[in-house]
Amino acid sequence: MDALFHNTFNTSFFRAYPFFDSDALVPSPVQHPFYHISSVSVVPGINDKALSLISPLVSYWALSFFFHLLDLDIFQWSAKYRIHESEEIKSKNLVSRKDVIIAVILQQVVQTVLGILWLDDSESDAFRNHTAEMRQLSKWVVRLTVTVLGEVKGKEFLAANGQQVLSWSYWWGVPIAQFLLAIFIIDTWQYFLHRAFHMNKTLYKRIHAVHHRLYVPYAYGALYNHPLEGFLFDTLGAAVAQQLTFMTIRQATVLFAISTLKTVDDHCGYALPWDPLQALFGNNADYHDIHHQAVGIKSNFSQPYFIHWDVLLGTRMTRKQLDVRRRKGKDKDTKVQ
Repeated sequence: MDALFHNTFNTSFFRAYPFFDSDALVPSPVQHPFYHISSVSVVPGINDKALSLISPLVSYWALSFFFHLLDLDIFQWSAKYRIHESEEIKSKNLVSRKDVIIAVILQQVVQTVLGILWLDDSESDAFRNHTAEMRQLSKWVVRLTVTVLGEVKGKEFLAANGQQVLSWSYWWGVPIAQFLLAIFIIDTWQYFLHRAFHMNKTLYKRIHAVHHRLYVPYAYGALYNHPLEGFLFDTLGAAVAQQLTFMTIRQATVLFAISTLKTVDDHCGYALPWDPLQALFGNNADYHDIHHQAVGIKSNFSQPYFIHWDVLLGTRMTRKQLDVRRRKGKDKDTKVQ
């Protein structure tokens, strides 16, 4: 994050006004929020870089195991939330579970190797100079406040609330903005690649068709892809998002873990009303399931978070529209007979 403050806020536009000392906004001593961990590593015995590589693996298999338990009908209540019957998985999918697991593990090996080469852990989060970073950010806080409120009211507001505004911006505002920008980048990256792999017959036939052997998706098949697709879509996309948003190793760990959980959840095969990943995002298991059906295969390209690109570019299909098209198809078949 030090690079973010240095590159973004250390410019003439964000220099402090001569009538207000922006450094006065920096609290002394710096007050840390509840989530801050000052130790060298978040988990004792595991350095932060290793944790960032392990977290998506644990997230993937832990959540997949939960949904696999639901598939085994151990819990009777889960059946009513299943999008497809269990028999459909056996009859319509064109790949064995064993082959799916092997392909997923291969992708995760590639993902881990790239992470080892890509992620920079030379500057530990534990040794960041928060005071210096807050000084850089304080110039932005002064500039924006004065721009919105004017010189007189802005100075009064900063004198009364400046430290609180700066602290919130540093510990919450900027990290939240980084995360939102990162998932927007991931969504954009995946939408246009995904759409291209469907529109280009060669790319679809030779690469993306592998993923669509799972006509009825299930949780641990989320990363069942051609190796090249897995690298381009998931691994490289997340790495680019992390780099462009100047995320620290610990921020990247959260991004990678949540994105992995979201991808697994989107393929879980259950429309669960109490699932936060499905409740918070329109792009969920039901939405992505439509894409895996023959009628909706050239719709709902968005993944894994939002559906704005589908909406804006006219590729969105709802469950109601899917049902209407299926009925029309059946009516045509009946007339032919």
